[in-house]
Amino acid sequence: MADPLRVRWLGTVPYREALAVQTSLLEHGTGQHLLLLEHPHVFTYGRTADLATNLKCEPATVGAELVAAKRGGDITYHGPGQLVGYPILNIDNKLGATGHVCGVEGLIIDVLTELGVPNAGRLEGYAGVWLDAGTERERKICAIGVRLKKGRTMHGFALNVATDLAFMREHIVPCGIGDKPVTSLAEEGIDVTMEQVVAVVARCAADRWAAGVAERQDVAWRHAADGRDLTAFSRGEGPGEQVKLVSNRAAVRLEDAGVDVAAGLSIETRKPDWLRPKVELGAEVMELKKTIRSLDLVTVCEDAGCPNLSDCWSDGTATFMLLGERCTRACGFCLVDTRKPMLPASDEPERVAEAIDRMQLDHAVLTMVARDDLADGGMAHVAACVEAIRLRRSTANIETLISDAKGDEASLDLLFAARPDVMNHNVETVARLQRAVRPSAGYARSLGVLARAKKAGLVTKTGFMAGLGETDDEIVGLLADLADLGVDIVTIGQYLRPTSNHLPIARYAEPAEFTRWKQIGESFGIGHVEASPLTRSSYHAKSAADAVTQPVAVSLTRG
Repeated sequence: MADPLRVRWLGTVPYREALAVQTSLLEHGTGQHLLLLEHPHVFTYGRTADLATNLKCEPATVGAELVAAKRGGDITYHGPGQLVGYPILNIDNKLGATGHVCGVEGLIIDVLTELGVPNAGRLEGYAGVWLDAGTERERKICAIGVRLKKGRTMHGFALNVATDLAFMREHIVPCGIGDKPVTSLAEEGIDVTMEQVVAVVARCAADRWAAGVAERQDVAWRHAADGRDLTAFSRGEGPGEQVKLVSNRAAVRLEDAGVDVAAGLSIETRKPDWLRPKVELGAEVMELKKTIRSLDLVTVCEDAGCPNLSDCWSDGTATFMLLGERCTRACGFCLVDTRKPMLPASDEPERVAEAIDRMQLDHAVLTMVARDDLADGGMAHVAACVEAIRLRRSTANIETLISDAKGDEASLDLLFAARPDVMNHNVETVARLQRAVRPSAGYARSLGVLARAKKAGLVTKTGFMAGLGETDDEIVGLLADLADLGVDIVTIGQYLRPTSNHLPIARYAEPAEFTRWKQIGESFGIGHVEASPLTRSSYHAKSAADAVTQPVAVSLTRG
């Protein structure tokens, strides 16, 4: 069966993050994607832009970024109330960029016609979609700019739904066209929500580009208006008191995402046999515990209640948690402490390096708590640990499992410059459940982190949990997204509820399901998928890293 069009509503996404995701899908993918989103205020410009003439403000003074884009066209604006669509498609090279632009224009014309705007059409000599073209009232409602590389496309369209048109009327000459006005659906009297417009665009795009076959996933459409479901750090208020997840709040977020919380498992539900790890605190485990204690280090194995502790420790491996044991976020699945964090310990890099040297590790895993209180999210500290280990034990491969650093490119680059052998960042769950499971993070942001690591030439790894209320189709779609992004290693495990204050378990997935997801992910082109009920991010980390050095057959057909 041919690829479906994988449609993703991603919510509000900074332009640079979306660009990183697009670029990775273009460079590494083979599937058909349509990313739909809104941007915070940003002016972007193509290779031939005349900024001296067409940029009429200092972007920072109006709360906007200015970003160069490798596309055709002059300067344009993206912002709240504007639907931006990025089709990443495989097209016949004979069609060319001009032909693809015509196809995107045709899509928007179809959408506008269905929404009750019958006077939408093309204007000869100008890209985009216009209303009343060729008359004295002609006005532009949708900008279009694309890039075509080796038969694969990126960039796309920006449809003004309820956009603040002052950004285009007062601050720039949109697309370098100074003598023709711009408009929006709201200005034309079309009373429609962004969600309704997205629904029409998704269906029309599937009809046009995938014979009606679409696989759609949306991030949450509703957010808490005051952000009270976020930690104080994520609201920009600095440190707060101990965060205790409230069951009702977590349940509301899940129900908003379409999960039937009442049908889930109670915390008293007996675990099936396959979720009962054998705990054997043998001599090797006790010796490792002694080494870690003597150097005053923290392991995620202990602090996060990992079920594989004795299995991994008896094999002489452990995952070191950097930057303390207090996290600035409050994800609904995590047991890590959320009180005000302490200052980073300046000697931690040396202590971690000494522990790894004493243990004679060949593959060292470094993870971290989220540190939104630090300007760089803690990335320089993690990089310092990587460098200290290299000086102490040069033969060790180093894997880093990091937070998202709020998507800040400069912060991430601090770690990427240290060249960890594996760069791991977990997406944790499917798009629909992101807000419920980790309200301070996001699907597009995590994809952006992985895309930037891939661009830096690093081996990339991510992981997610089953049993939070996701569907099988959503897991398959997530695996397709990760494969086309170029991710090398994926881990999949069963979510286990730490306490009654954490997110409930929707179900226990059978071992055979994990086997199937592994087969699907690797058939999509992911180098190695480690999947089992008790799999966690660092489980079998060395063998997974070794596996991606082997060639993997890639299937071009995805159901």
